[in-house]
Parts: sequence; C-alpha cells; structure tokens
Amino acid sequence: MANTTTNTIYVLNGPNLNLLGIREPETYGHATLADVEKLCAAAAAQYGLTADCRQSNSESELIGYIHEAREKHVAGIVINGGAYSHTSIALHDAIVGVRIPTVEVHVSNVYTRESFRHHSFIAKAAFASLCGFGIEGYRLAISGLAAKIGANAIA
Repeated sequence: MANTTTNTIYVLNGPNLNLLGIREPETYGHATLADVEKLCAAAAAQYGLTADCRQSNSESELIGYIHEAREKHVAGIVINGGAYSHTSIALHDAIVGVRIPTVEVHVSNVYTRESFRHHSFIAKAAFASLCGFGIEGYRLAISGLAAKIGANAIA
C-alpha cells in the first residue's frame, strides 16, 4: 500500500492556549481557542484541507500528536508550542523526525516580550514562523502551508 498524503493538517496548540480569551487579554486578545479552531477549519477548507485541531498542556502528548501525524500521513502541521517553543528540544526533534511541512505560529509578537521568548527550538525545525498577528496568524500559517504543499484555493 502506498503512503499517500491525506488532505488533513494538524493544528497543534501547546500549554495554556486553552486559556485564550482569559489569560492576559492585553497580550493575547479576547479570542478563545474555540475561535481559533473555527478560524482554522474555515481557512483550511478554502484549500480543500481539513484542520484537525488539538491542544495539550503536556509536552509528551504534543510529541505523540506529531508522531501520529506521520503515521496518518497528514499533509502538514501548524503548531503554536506556547512556552515549549522556547524550551523543547524534544518538540524540535519530533518535527525534524517526521519530515512533515510545519509552520510555527504565535499569537503575540514574541520579540517585543521577555528575552527568553526570543529563541524558538520549533522555529528551527519549521519551514516558516509567524508571530504578532493575533489569531489571524493561524490563517496566514494555513495559507503558507497550503502554498508549500501545493494545495490551491478552491473556487
């Protein structure tokens, strides 16, 4: 059986992103994770893709999702690793290991914040990284991912 890629993309959200809309709204805005997931579903559908959205506060669970993406032959990954972006070599290694086109996204502009947020292990594994666009960054990430994998907008 051939390993054919599906039209599914994984949208993975890391620790504390379940608190969007509640946690530091002056930094992250008032949109909720449900709003992000709705936006991602609509953005993916514009390219004939399906967004499988998941959130976990557990690094090991996020790594499991990335490994599962390989097993299920997903077309790409959009990941907001939250604080793990700045600390997790394991997430970096998982993304490199599965060889699936990946875009990193952050709601806030990490470069205007604390210096420890200025480095991302995930960015070094992804083909692109976006920050500072609020939740619209997810739409941009999906658009860029679609271009990378050759998914064209459907009329």
